[in-house]
Amino acid sequence: MSKRNIGTRANAKTLRTEITPPEAKLWSILRGGRLEGIKFVRQMVFGPHYIADFAARSHKLVIELDGDSHAGQEAHDAARTVYMESKGYKVIRFANRDVFENPEGVARMILAAIGRDWS
Repeated sequence: MSKRNIGTRANAKTLRTEITPPEAKLWSILRGGRLEGIKFVRQMVFGPHYIADFAARSHKLVIELDGDSHAGQEAHDAARTVYMESKGYKVIRFANRDVFENPEGVARMILAAIGRDWS
């Protein structure tokens, strides 16, 4: 098993403390099993170089939020998605505005991605 990059782990820790408004909004929906009892984590390290915004390990699901900070790094995002999928995870993406404008729809799509219905 390969060791995780210490820099990547430190970056993930920093990202956990410097949460963006869209991440905070989605986290308020996901944290503490609020979404159908599913446990999610924030800023999960994948391998030596990648960090997922949110992940449900038990369902092998990664949720990525895309906003202005992702502009110009499409190749990196694509490589990260390929890597996570190679580890058996399904990756779904939402625009930051979707989290603010349609949080219920985002929650429904997350549940649909793991094969559950909104209750």
